[in-house]
Amino acid sequence: MKLLNFLVLSILFVFLTQIALAQTTDSTKNVTNFSGSVGVTNNGFSIIPSFSLNSPAFITNLSWRKKRLSFEPDIRLVPNASKGGILLWLRYKLINAKKFGLRVGVHPAFNLIRREDTESGVTKEITEMLRFGAFEIVPSYQISKRFGVSAMYLQGHAFQKWGPQFTNVLFLNTAFVDLGLSKNVRLSLFPSVFFLHTDGFRGDYFTLTTVLAHKKLPFSLSSTINQTMKADLPGNKAFMWNIGVSYNFSKNLKKLK
Repeated sequence: MKLLNFLVLSILFVFLTQIALAQTTDSTKNVTNFSGSVGVTNNGFSIIPSFSLNSPAFITNLSWRKKRLSFEPDIRLVPNASKGGILLWLRYKLINAKKFGLRVGVHPAFNLIRREDTESGVTKEITEMLRFGAFEIVPSYQISKRFGVSAMYLQGHAFQKWGPQFTNVLFLNTAFVDLGLSKNVRLSLFPSVFFLHTDGFRGDYFTLTTVLAHKKLPFSLSSTINQTMKADLPGNKAFMWNIGVSYNFSKNLKKLK
């Protein structure tokens, strides 16, 4: 838990420092963009939506981007921080054309789980941190202003001998963004199917994320459903859903001349 607290505090310190520097300079030369969202949900989903914390959770996604390179922490924790995870993404856009894009990324991950531990004949539940490393490959194509498609291949490896050891998953995504419900209200839909393999088990799923936003407000309302098509993973749930609210922001960071 000391390592977890150090990581969270370090991330917040770096980003808050950058915001402060941006506010004290009037240079017109942008060097980075700082953006992200902070929210709460009734059920915290993993980056792979078939896995869930089965509990309300705080969700924080941050992005510190300079040209094609970005650092993107993804933090999902239950209120008492006894379960959840931290992913520290480092991403790079190999191709950043008008229509076609290709992104690669790597991250260390720190997953917090609850398990029973017996010591001197006494059994109690404790929080344990599992460590993983993963990489991604993401091609994308923007068909029109409001419609795009992408795929993501994600592979993860454990750094300990117990728990999940090897995971790979392929996502096939579509995105319908900024669909006008009224002058200021916008709806975005993100349907996806994905195929998960982990330690010899397999699952095929359909997932849909819906986001409702107002052009003049920094808040958005979102909901995700995850439907199992076929799976033999232990503890797999046929259907899961959540709903959440997020505060979204974006700021250009500047440096002194």
